[in-house]
Amino acid sequence: MFIGHFGAALAAKKLDSKPSLGTMILASQFIDLLWPFLLISGIEKVKIDPGNSAFTPLDFTYYPFSHSLLFVFIWALLFGAFYFLIRKDIKSSVVLGTLVLSHWVLDLISHVPDLPLYPGGSMKVGLGLWNFVHMTILVESLIFIAGAIIYIFSTRALNKKGTIGLWLLLAFLAGIYISGIFSPPPPSVEAIAYAGLLQWLFVAWGYFIDRNRKSILMGEPVPAG
Repeated sequence: MFIGHFGAALAAKKLDSKPSLGTMILASQFIDLLWPFLLISGIEKVKIDPGNSAFTPLDFTYYPFSHSLLFVFIWALLFGAFYFLIRKDIKSSVVLGTLVLSHWVLDLISHVPDLPLYPGGSMKVGLGLWNFVHMTILVESLIFIAGAIIYIFSTRALNKKGTIGLWLLLAFLAGIYISGIFSPPPPSVEAIAYAGLLQWLFVAWGYFIDRNRKSILMGEPVPAG
């Protein structure tokens, strides 16, 4: 799953308007932001295998430290605890930790059985939505659109930057998603890893957007936390 995770980040602003959208994106995408570093270092592995599923040519052969249920739960606890140490806000910490965990839940729906429960475990899970291209596109798009609508109606632009920045992000994410569906397999694992690092730009983009929008729920500018 790709844009579905961003939909979760956008929708989370309805639950708690205090953290910035950038922080919400960081939480919802945390394990995918960690994964490229583990690929580059050789700690985790992926193979380019067209036909591994109908939707993606990637075979996630070994990624227990970023994507096993046990480690995602650990990352969720650490993320929430770290935010609490900085902001002293228990509700926001729980929401952000839940966002980290939501990534695994959404991946469980989309992935073929390749998600480990814990490092070294032989059992891998995945409900296999990726075996059905049209259903994958429909489910992800609905999550993304719902999240975008929730965010739009939970915030209001303070200026043109807040309006243009948001719509550019939504359009850019949708464009990447659509182009990825029709793109040929990536040329190498290294290309996958370095392309994955570019997702950090979306985190920065989220902070920029929230600095230029106001939460309707709080009635004041959203902090950049």
